[in-house]
Amino acid sequence: MKFLIREMTKEDYPQAAEIYAQGVLSGTATFQTSVPDYNEWDNSHLPFCRYVAEAEGKIIGWVALTQGLSRKPYSGVTELSIYVRDGYKRHGAGFALIERVKENAESFGVWTLESRICRQNIGSIKLHEKCGFRMIGYREKIAKDKFGNWQDTVEMEIRL
Repeated sequence: MKFLIREMTKEDYPQAAEIYAQGVLSGTATFQTSVPDYNEWDNSHLPFCRYVAEAEGKIIGWVALTQGLSRKPYSGVTELSIYVRDGYKRHGAGFALIERVKENAESFGVWTLESRICRQNIGSIKLHEKCGFRMIGYREKIAKDKFGNWQDTVEMEIRL
């Protein structure tokens, strides 16, 4: 499948929000129960390394970073969020999005990317492993999913 990786714009957010909504519905991509509006999303994500994968004029995936830890010595530690539209998974877009972040994040002072992944989201775990992330641990019953069930997360990271 051919797709283009480019910087995300505000105009891309409605389609990115559709993809995020699929993650909310899945119950394995996020513990959030609703999709934030653009301003809330924008304020919670770093202003750099926001990318989309686009195929035939349609956004098929996106990636963005949040500050991983708030204390200054950890300022280069960020958490990566990645979502790929249903029907477009396992076609290389997720891999290409993460690789673009890895290529550019250091120029913004990032030295470590972290991901917290729902333990049952095997596809995301395998994607992160393919991109060079290593599992550093897991957290048991860290959050309740939208159905009220306790879920575990896998902690993964890569040092750039």
